[in-house]
Amino acid sequence: MTEEEKIWAEMVSGEIYDATHPALLRRLEATREKIWEFNNLRPSQVAEQKAILHELLGGHGKWFQINQPFRCDYGSNIYIGEGFFANFNLTILDEAEVRMGDNVFIGPNVSIYTACHPLDAETRNKAVEWSEPVRIGNNVWIGGSVTILPGVTIGDNVVIGAGSVVTRDIASDSLAVGNPARIIKKL
Repeated sequence: MTEEEKIWAEMVSGEIYDATHPALLRRLEATREKIWEFNNLRPSQVAEQKAILHELLGGHGKWFQINQPFRCDYGSNIYIGEGFFANFNLTILDEAEVRMGDNVFIGPNVSIYTACHPLDAETRNKAVEWSEPVRIGNNVWIGGSVTILPGVTIGDNVVIGAGSVVTRDIASDSLAVGNPARIIKKL
């Protein structure tokens, strides 16, 4: 295993890793170049947008749409299902995998995070991190300005109310709202 493969494997597996490793910084820069290109295409350039996303994402269904602007760290750890729609300003920090099922609808200004940082300032200042994956089931609607934290799993047939901060798992067939998000109704 090369040094680059080793640091990548550490990052995506949830081990503590050096976030300033040159191999990761090169990948981040390459992704930012692709994201810049995607975000600066004309809205009518749908085929060109899809081509960039096809190259960038880890996997996707046949039909999907991500509105500009979109931001992510690596892209290759993002997997979206069939019938995926994301409105403006989706941000995904994909140090670990982010897997979303079929028919997931995401409102504007949603953020999904997998990167974790130490609470202790001295350790945090050493630029060490770890990551925890995020899983989102099928038939999920995530309202505008929702934040989903590392390690969260959202089940199938879930609605997350606008402005919520999802700090823990949400069971299937639920409506969850608030900060922190809590299930207020079974669907």
